[in-house]
Amino acid sequence: MDETTVSESGDPGMSTTRDSSEWRFNSSNTGKRKMNATASGSNENASASGRKRKMTVSDKESGKKPHLSALILARGGSKGIPLKNIKVLAGVPLIGWVLRAAFDSGVFDSVWVSTDHSKIAEVAEEFGAQVHRRSPKVSTDSSSSLDAIQEFLRLHKEVDIIGNIQATSPCLHPIHLQDATRKIREDGCDSVFSVVRRHHFRWQEVKTGGVDTKPLNLDPANRPRRQDWDGELCENGSFYFASRELIEKGYLQGGKMAYYEMLPEFSVDIDIDIDWPVAEQRVLRFGYFGKDQLEQVKLLVCNIDGCLTDGQVYLSAGGEELVSWNIRDTTGISTIQEQGVEVCLISSRDCSIHKLLAKKIGCQLEQNAANKLEVLELWKRKKKLSWEQVAYIGNDESDVECLKKAGVSGVPHDASSDAVKAAGYTCRNSAGRGAVREFADHILLLGEQARAKSQQKKTLKSVCS
Repeated sequence: MDETTVSESGDPGMSTTRDSSEWRFNSSNTGKRKMNATASGSNENASASGRKRKMTVSDKESGKKPHLSALILARGGSKGIPLKNIKVLAGVPLIGWVLRAAFDSGVFDSVWVSTDHSKIAEVAEEFGAQVHRRSPKVSTDSSSSLDAIQEFLRLHKEVDIIGNIQATSPCLHPIHLQDATRKIREDGCDSVFSVVRRHHFRWQEVKTGGVDTKPLNLDPANRPRRQDWDGELCENGSFYFASRELIEKGYLQGGKMAYYEMLPEFSVDIDIDIDWPVAEQRVLRFGYFGKDQLEQVKLLVCNIDGCLTDGQVYLSAGGEELVSWNIRDTTGISTIQEQGVEVCLISSRDCSIHKLLAKKIGCQLEQNAANKLEVLELWKRKKKLSWEQVAYIGNDESDVECLKKAGVSGVPHDASSDAVKAAGYTCRNSAGRGAVREFADHILLLGEQARAKSQQKKTLKSVCS
């Protein structure tokens, strides 16, 4: 279960944390929670904070609370998987999962992302984080996390304690950060780091030319059963808290140390779980979806042009308009209807083919919608729904206000930038090529998440108490 243990050490141990690599940019936020930028991280920020004085002994004696800063390292120059930290995972940029947990924990005096890449900075600011523009000196392939953290501290004299959170740990929850912070603030620890319990039998590696190996943590003659062995604690890399004094000496672990044990299901590391679809399923099951209570979606409103169709209009020799749609999308609509979700179609155009389509798949249709938000609000009132029970998928500027209002919002992969920024989920598929089916599946998965969330809360409370 999640727990902590404290030890005293005169010689600090070296940290083994690594900076994260990244993938492509997508500025979608998550489900119902949409966070706006609250600060711009620039050299001006660094200079201003650099002028702030460092906490003195008299400050501590007077009871002034040390400044605790969350710091997520997100370098843009990885040669492994470029821009992985902002690749969309379950509808949210990877870094967004840990930023949300950091903000909702309520324990940090400031939340920062250290990066050298403008697109990562943009995503960080959209989630409300401040941005530290790291220098090229600490942005190379050989730069360590410690190098980047030390540079940050040199420019931010107001910070006394760093909570270094790994961007690739999307199943991190606020309660994990809250419990770790208590070890710093209340128990007087100099460093706290996260671990997970593993039951792996380890053997000595045989170098070239060797033959014989030796067990490292078991007696083969008395091989224990899993239930009879406590296993071993291994760093899972989710977070490392350390005082300024310790970091300035060149360590992330040392002094009075405590580990915080996380359950295996919350110890997801995308550096290890390379299979992205598998990682998405894990996050949908164990990820943190925000403070808001997820509700079951009762209504899905779909913009026809640019979502259900690819936006192209064909003309026959007789002057008739022709459009096409993907059978995967209409199947997705049928699937979600079978689960009790009503589906309505909306369009700013008047097209006879839209009427045929709506009749075929059993959907209410509104055409010539000059103001889509007014139509959406009318449907919501008539059906006596809350915004949390409404889902909307759109693709253009005319859909932005609807996307902002809906409890669950999505856009196709090729939607306009304004729509992408307003939406909570960005599909991997493009308009007319499975985007609506993907969004329908996403809604159903969120329904499962809503049903499981109460049980998840009970589990976290029981294991963390």
